[in-house]
Amino acid sequence: MPENIIIPISPDSLLEEVLKMKNSECRLVQICSVRLEEGYELSYSFGKDYDLYNLRFTIGDDEEIPSITNIYPTAFLYENEIHDLFGVQIKMISVDYQGTLYRTDKKTPFK
Repeated sequence: MPENIIIPISPDSLLEEVLKMKNSECRLVQICSVRLEEGYELSYSFGKDYDLYNLRFTIGDDEEIPSITNIYPTAFLYENEIHDLFGVQIKMISVDYQGTLYRTDKKTPFK
């Protein structure tokens, strides 16, 4: 039976935990952001076989997190989207659209 596992982490351990996923031969499935009253909840989902592993943490409005594009290059699309739509500050994205990935009437509409 496939499993859906949520792994709570701290923002400071993001790169370390993502590297563990890469070394376990997991593929990046998605990165999701949800607005909370006090900031954001981010979920980084990885798959291996039929199992799904979700690294989950919360950050405040003004916190900055590192990009994972040096580990999973395709993450640049998810990270630009989260930056553009939610205003989450992600540093060192390999391909950074500087807030222009999406054209929206309102800057960071989900902030």
